[in-house]
Amino acid sequence: MSTRTALFSRKQPGGVFTISDFVAHPGDIWFVDSGSGTDGAGYGQNPDTPVASLDYAVGLATASQGDVIYCMPGHAENLALDSDVDIDKAGLTVIGLGTGASRPTFTATAIAGDFKLAAASTRIENLLFLSGVDATTGMLEVSAADCQVINCEFRDSVDQATDCLITTAAADRLLIDGCKFNMAAAAGGDTAIALVGADDTEIKNCSIYGNFALGAIQCRTTLSARIHIHDCTIWTANANDLAIKDLITASTGFIGPNLAIMLADNAANITAAVTGATFQMIDPVYVANLVNEKAMLSTWTAATNA
Repeated sequence: MSTRTALFSRKQPGGVFTISDFVAHPGDIWFVDSGSGTDGAGYGQNPDTPVASLDYAVGLATASQGDVIYCMPGHAENLALDSDVDIDKAGLTVIGLGTGASRPTFTATAIAGDFKLAAASTRIENLLFLSGVDATTGMLEVSAADCQVINCEFRDSVDQATDCLITTAAADRLLIDGCKFNMAAAAGGDTAIALVGADDTEIKNCSIYGNFALGAIQCRTTLSARIHIHDCTIWTANANDLAIKDLITASTGFIGPNLAIMLADNAANITAAVTGATFQMIDPVYVANLVNEKAMLSTWTAATNA
């Protein structure tokens, strides 16, 4: 009988010896810590001698071999330039360690400052993104296929981010899972998630709040085909009452099941909470528009056996 398991011994440069799970770590392992790290030769593969910046760790990693980069608790970086952090090697996974305020934090300090997923099949998990300047245009940009954004949080910490997460038309098969968007209550933001031609995107298990002038989730510029948005809560504080909007009016996909939507105005706005003539809705999609009232099912026209 075979005694082989998924565990294997690994000698990391720098003297550390580990037993690793091959499924989770098929490639090299890298460590990033802004508090104790150094961006230089010989650093990065030992948690006691990490590099200081995520972009430097990306430069050390090898594409398409399953490398994993761990950002240590308390790690912090500013996003002061376009592509300040650029995950531009395919197949990398970036995992943040820590909980709450100790999670690795990336703060946009300039309007154009952002974090990019620019190579296919990259994954980020448990990172905190802060908008530290008014009118930030996309703290996270996804511009490659088969990327995953898992259990990350996006917050306004100063004023109103214009968009939190935005895609290009190359971001097909994007997965956004378990993310939280807690944006400003004051007017000024446009969207939490802006999909631009991102076919086969799935958004699930997310919580979204903000004063979104264009909708909490919006399809814009280029149609996004076969998207699926389900198992989310969406609360918009803007009087336009748009939770999900297809600006192109040609995007397709399923809205629902298991959506809970809260609108700002007590008006005839239940149907308009989701706007998209080429979407299909899968119940239950519940909408509320006033406190101290029970939500009702969306009033979209029901399918018929015709």
